[in-house]
Amino acid sequence: MKVLIVPAIAWVISQGLKQVFHLMGRNRRVFSGDTNPKILLSGGMPSAHSAIVVSLAVFLGLQDGWDSSVFGLATWLAIIVMYDAMMVRYSSGMQGETLNKLISEQGSKLKKLRIAHGHTPVEVAAGAAIGVVVAVVVFFATK
Repeated sequence: MKVLIVPAIAWVISQGLKQVFHLMGRNRRVFSGDTNPKILLSGGMPSAHSAIVVSLAVFLGLQDGWDSSVFGLATWLAIIVMYDAMMVRYSSGMQGETLNKLISEQGSKLKKLRIAHGHTPVEVAAGAAIGVVVAVVVFFATK
C-alpha cells in the first residue's frame, strides 16, 4: 500500500509548493478563471510528474532492492516522463502560446487552444528532489 501512498504524498507536496510559488509571483490569484484552479493545470515549479515517478522509483529501490526488475522499470518510466515534460510538453506549450497569440492578433474567430505546459530542467530537478526526499522519509519513518 505504501507504494501507492508515497507518490500521492509527493504529488500533494509538489502541487502545494506550486501554489505557494504561484502566490509569491506576479499573479496572486489561485484561480486562472472562475472555475479552473491552478492546481489542476500543468507546468510550473516544481514538476509534480517528476515528483511522482521519482518517488515511486526510489521507494521501490529501497523496498525491493536497487537491482530489482521493478526498480529498473520504474527508473526508465521516470526518465521517459521527465524527458517528455522537458522536451515534448514544454515545446508544444510554447507552440500553443504562439498560436493563441496569432489567433488574437489576427482577430480570428478560431477558438483558442488549451495549452498543456511542460517544464524547464530546473522545475523537473526540483520535482525529482521532492520525490527522493518523500520516498526516503516515508521508507525510513515506516520501517
